[in-house]
Amino acid sequence: MEYLDFELPIKELQEQYEKACAIGEESDVDVSNTCKQIEKKLSDTKKDIYKNLTPWQRVQLSRHPNRPYTMDYINAICGDSFLELHGDRGFKDDKAMVGGLGKIGDQSYMFVGQQKGYNTKTRQYRNFGMANPEGYRKALRLMKSAEKFNVPVVCLIDTPGAFPGIEAEERGQGEAIARNILEMTRLKVPIIVVIIGEGASGGALGIGVGDRVLMLENTWYSVISPESCSSILWRSWEFKEQAADALKLTATDMKKQKLIDLIVKEPIGGAHANREKTFTTVATAIEKEYATLKDLSPKDLVESRMEKYFNMGVYKG
Repeated sequence: MEYLDFELPIKELQEQYEKACAIGEESDVDVSNTCKQIEKKLSDTKKDIYKNLTPWQRVQLSRHPNRPYTMDYINAICGDSFLELHGDRGFKDDKAMVGGLGKIGDQSYMFVGQQKGYNTKTRQYRNFGMANPEGYRKALRLMKSAEKFNVPVVCLIDTPGAFPGIEAEERGQGEAIARNILEMTRLKVPIIVVIIGEGASGGALGIGVGDRVLMLENTWYSVISPESCSSILWRSWEFKEQAADALKLTATDMKKQKLIDLIVKEPIGGAHANREKTFTTVATAIEKEYATLKDLSPKDLVESRMEKYFNMGVYKG
């Protein structure tokens, strides 16, 4: 188990608890009361720490190396029913963007999302979750296929941004993302977006237009990362914590600004602390949101979606 800086008090108590239990098992000494006291203190410390997280600490949790990624959610939710689909039919198959058909219960969905790697080799293979233009074109191809067969779309967002390399720009990165945003606004099937980790910049927006946009509790959604914001405004990454606070990028901030529809609660300690519970919660949220959309006609669906985004950023004096 890996611990972040602000989780070190939890690590110390966890080690104390394990040592106390080990002493009890290896000797005749009764340490049950001691174990109970440490366990209670550990539980209270966890609640106190995770109840008062700063925006930067939530950013750190969203990047936790043990946090589940898109394919973890899909495999857990869909099981053997998932069929991955590949390629944009124009250039190649982008490994940073994954997608395919899967079922939650008896309902089929088209899943699309960014996939990060688990170690150095797979991170390079997945390009650190940063999709090229062909990734967004693959996503659009899958969404248009879903529309053709009247299958709802589920987008799982977890990316530090679209790939900013020269070759990506040469192949039309900006156009690919803009095309996705345009096409998603008028897609005639329900679109449910779930931000499961990092939701950065146009890389997130490229698959982020939905009838319902959900954010897990310890995720972030912003036009720029705190580090990049800090480097632009202060010419240094040292002010990333202030930047995270100023950007208002947490799920709570997004909900207050009416940019998302629902905050999905995570287990204490984050999504990685209890993966199975997280998967079940997300699957239930998707089913619940789809139930509110499935009876809408394509016309009403598109009109409602467009109205939702037209109203963003509009204020009456």
